[in-house]
Amino acid sequence: MNDWTIILRSMRARLFSTITTIVTVAVAVALMLVLLMMRDSGRRAFERGSGNMHLLVSADASPLVSILNGIFYANAPRRPIAWEKFNELARKFPLEFAIPTQIGDSYQGNPVLATTPEFFSKFQPTPNEPWKLASGRFFEKEWEIVLGSAAARSTGLKLGDSIALTHGSGDSRDTSGSKGEHAGHVHSEFKYTVVGILEASGSAHDRALFSDLNSTWVIHAFDRRERAEHEGEKGHEGQKSHEGSAEEHDEAPMTVGDITDEDRKITGIYLKLIAREGSQTPANLPQVFDMLRRDTSITVAQPNQEITRLFAIVGNIDQILVGMAAVVMVSSGIAIMLALYNSMEQRRRQIAVLRVLGASRGRIFGLVLTESALIGVIGAIAGVIVSLVGVRIVTALMRDQVGLVIEAVLTPRVAVIVVAATIALGVLAGLIPAVMAYRTPVAKNLKPIG
Repeated sequence: MNDWTIILRSMRARLFSTITTIVTVAVAVALMLVLLMMRDSGRRAFERGSGNMHLLVSADASPLVSILNGIFYANAPRRPIAWEKFNELARKFPLEFAIPTQIGDSYQGNPVLATTPEFFSKFQPTPNEPWKLASGRFFEKEWEIVLGSAAARSTGLKLGDSIALTHGSGDSRDTSGSKGEHAGHVHSEFKYTVVGILEASGSAHDRALFSDLNSTWVIHAFDRRERAEHEGEKGHEGQKSHEGSAEEHDEAPMTVGDITDEDRKITGIYLKLIAREGSQTPANLPQVFDMLRRDTSITVAQPNQEITRLFAIVGNIDQILVGMAAVVMVSSGIAIMLALYNSMEQRRRQIAVLRVLGASRGRIFGLVLTESALIGVIGAIAGVIVSLVGVRIVTALMRDQVGLVIEAVLTPRVAVIVVAATIALGVLAGLIPAVMAYRTPVAKNLKPIG
């Protein structure tokens, strides 16, 4: 009987304890690997989306909030920018593009970004990677809508479908009239036609729908008229009924001609300055940034700078999470030690018999230490497999829920370091039980039991 046979039989004799310990090690290794894989790849994913713009102008409370709302669709911006301000900024600086955006509507929980055709022709979600269509075309006129790849997948919409948007958050299919605290009003009076579906860009834009500004402004004009009529009905003590106004709207629907300056509002402006050929950063960017910051009516943000600041803020949390994963790994080593330590009382007679059959103290010490290391090896390999499955689940959730495509890769260097550390922990965990086995007295433990 060789040493490996003895070790495997010992592990099978305590099968439940062995499996439980291996699972503990595997979970610890998987947690550490997933955190390490997601840390760097998550940052790269957040850098996608701001694309080739240099500045984002909004009326949000801070530059970071502006980036989260205007690029990653965290929330609908609360304060609008007047169209006159957009025209003023567009004329004031040497710009390659100034693209207005308006966020506030939704469809089945997916954000809707209203903009101009330049959003697709000039803005690139990732530098040097322009928008690509999976099918159809970009919108060209009012009441046409283009779907991001994730939005098309989650909604099941296809080319030619007709939809009504929700003003605010909520589910556009819910026309029952029930409104929760955060529910929006479904504008069933206005129908959009799906004319295009985008290929995945790997950014948060993939979960959005895109329409033209005029359509959004018509809906705002409709809401404005509804509010005015409602106030008029109150003033005339109900002389006008809601059904009557609805009939009037059917006879004279709102058009682009009904839009007023009050309706022309946006929530963001994507700006790109003119730069020399081959240069991504124009020389006058600091000056333009400083001039814009002096305007207290707007908030200006540099996307790359704010994303760096965001990761500086969450960096400490990231270190804490990695530290917690390391603690879990150490705990798994302690679990190996306890499993072997608790089994020593049952194995003293077995060890004594092996000694009588000629096994030296050193061989007994080695058997226990090898068993401990083997548990670490099996747990580490299982952990690598679990981490590869787990990171796929996490990245799929991030893609579907947030719209971020995270390409998490397990590098051989990281895998080898974590596996080697786990095996080393396994060996260290086996030292105390191995010493106990080494010191097990033969005569005492050969006495008949009971």
